[in-house]
Amino acid sequence: MKVLPFNIPKQDNVALIYQEDFTDIFYDKLHQHEEIQLSYIAKGTGTLVIGDSINKYEMGDVIIIGSNIPHVFKSDPIKNEKSLMLSLFVNNSSLSRSFFELDEFESLQSFFKNAIYGLKVISNIEQLKDLFLQLKKVDKLERFIIFFKILQTISNSNYQQLSSFIYPKNYSNAEGERMSKVVAYTMSHYDQPISLSQISSIANLSPNAFCKYFKSRTNKTYVQFLTEIRVEHACKLLSKTHELTILDIALASGFTNISNFNRKFKSLKKKTPLHYKKTYSF
Repeated sequence: MKVLPFNIPKQDNVALIYQEDFTDIFYDKLHQHEEIQLSYIAKGTGTLVIGDSINKYEMGDVIIIGSNIPHVFKSDPIKNEKSLMLSLFVNNSSLSRSFFELDEFESLQSFFKNAIYGLKVISNIEQLKDLFLQLKKVDKLERFIIFFKILQTISNSNYQQLSSFIYPKNYSNAEGERMSKVVAYTMSHYDQPISLSQISSIANLSPNAFCKYFKSRTNKTYVQFLTEIRVEHACKLLSKTHELTILDIALASGFTNISNFNRKFKSLKKKTPLHYKKTYSF
């Protein structure tokens, strides 16, 4: 299986592909695909890397992945529990762009414009959940009707843009393999020291070449990316446990001292770790 690009299994002349991922972990390699992806997280939590951003996802989230955006779902492994994601993939070659430019779809234009950066829907979730749950048991025509109902509901919902930068070119297979190895290594070792020489060797580049390569494709430095991964992990711990101290959480997230953790956390989340923790009741 190619890591990048990733090919969605489909039949010819099929505009919508419905897929259920019921597994211990979702497909956890950095990948991109031509199809627009609309997904409902029915079970599971984890980290979503999309474009230039790192976000957490959890049960009940509705997430839109635009065409050819590099992304990866990194599931939190939970013993004896599987993750479940219900997805619709919109085949761009079957549904031409001009089709959605018809006057009848004027209300959807802002959705398609914003979807290229990835979206997380933050209202009308129960209504969307019901629509996604109907997809499995209907025929292809009814599935198409539900798809438009999902689009209409999302266009009338509040949503947040997930990414702010998209690399303007599709990755080659070699580039995809390289970036996938970098992201996979980072997400598996963020709680440990990672030197520039280590990560550049994973990419099979010199440190200087790696810095330029990573920045051009993500619009941020590798250190920024690593810090965001660590802060997102800290957010999960802060929101889910009261046994650990702030120092414990900092160390478990890969920070070597509490002052640096507090400074980086506040810079990204606009509040201190203690304030963030107090927003969750245990």
